[in-house]
Amino acid sequence: MNSAVASPVRLEASVDSRLSRWMWLVKWLLAVPHYVVLVFLWIAFAVVTVIAFFAILFTGRYPRPLFDFSVGVLRWNWRVGYYAHTALGTDRYPPFTLADVPDYPAHFDVAYPERLSRGLVLVKWWLLAIPQYIVVAMFVGGGWGWDGRDGWRGGGVVPFLSLVAVVVLLFTARYPRHLFDFLIGLARWTARVTAYAALLTDQYPPFRLDLGGQESPPAPAPGSPLTKT
Repeated sequence: MNSAVASPVRLEASVDSRLSRWMWLVKWLLAVPHYVVLVFLWIAFAVVTVIAFFAILFTGRYPRPLFDFSVGVLRWNWRVGYYAHTALGTDRYPPFTLADVPDYPAHFDVAYPERLSRGLVLVKWWLLAIPQYIVVAMFVGGGWGWDGRDGWRGGGVVPFLSLVAVVVLLFTARYPRHLFDFLIGLARWTARVTAYAALLTDQYPPFRLDLGGQESPPAPAPGSPLTKT
């Protein structure tokens, strides 16, 4: 994937070499334990984001432990979404952990920013992000948030194309590769908007669809390593 400017947000995924034709019919049910856990994680995520808002406003920094937790919640959510309703590109059950799992086929990370703008934190999550919210609402349907609650709900592009992909899988035993690349591109765009709105980065999400399951890791500023939770 070629990007004019590397994003601090990294979202990647790969398709299992052998996918069940039928398992996608019950993955949403199998993922119920994760949904229960994610309800509490999202509550904690909201609280942490409010705390981070004031920390950034007064210090210009997102406290690293809170940052790692927030990224971990989004990472967990992405694995569950990828398994159960967004692309459905793996039959491997998502792990119950905030940490990255190297051998799992879905990954999410954000480069830790040493400094964040104390002024932008007042407006970026609601005013500046409005155009992005409109675009992402068309992707996911029923709202802009990138989370497991979107699922098959609403009339967004992602739920529709995910359904098309698994119907093709059902009849051909093959996952349509070009459709997968497009779905991951949409998920990547949405993830960048979510990270920006959640105050994890000051880099405005590009209005650009970066297709494909893999992307080059961001080149963080000196002293800003990628998060490791």
